[in-house]
Amino acid sequence: MKKFIKLVGCGLLLASALATAQTPYTEDSTYRGLGGKEGIKKIVDSFLTLVLADPRIKDNFTDFDIPQLNVRLQEQFCEFSGGPCKYTGKYHDKAMEGVGPVRDMKTVHQDLKITNAMFNALTEDLQMAMEQHNVPSHVALKLVAKLAPMQRDIVTQ
Repeated sequence: MKKFIKLVGCGLLLASALATAQTPYTEDSTYRGLGGKEGIKKIVDSFLTLVLADPRIKDNFTDFDIPQLNVRLQEQFCEFSGGPCKYTGKYHDKAMEGVGPVRDMKTVHQDLKITNAMFNALTEDLQMAMEQHNVPSHVALKLVAKLAPMQRDIVTQ
């Protein structure tokens, strides 16, 4: 757990330094370090299992279309790690059965009342999923650093 907290702390520091980075990411060492598309799929599957079991945050995902979220996260992690995927950043509401309005990251999260503690719990779950799949720490930190700037759109409380 100490290693875990240290990784999260280092990831947030690294994220601060890289917060101005923008997609597309063309250097693919992070993508390769995650195991390519197949590795990312395994990581996302494990990540969502952890998130949905995490008492700190699981209730926030009650109304989400988890299979669609899985696909979006795979796209996002693939593109942000330098892979060949295109992340649209768009999510169709489950309530509209996938045909409703497309919402961006900020509007998807605006009513969820997500705190920094909840965001950090999600980050911890992602780190645990990557550890379960033996992703090297330096690779995990690079992915976290590229995802961290989204905290501004996700944390609303």
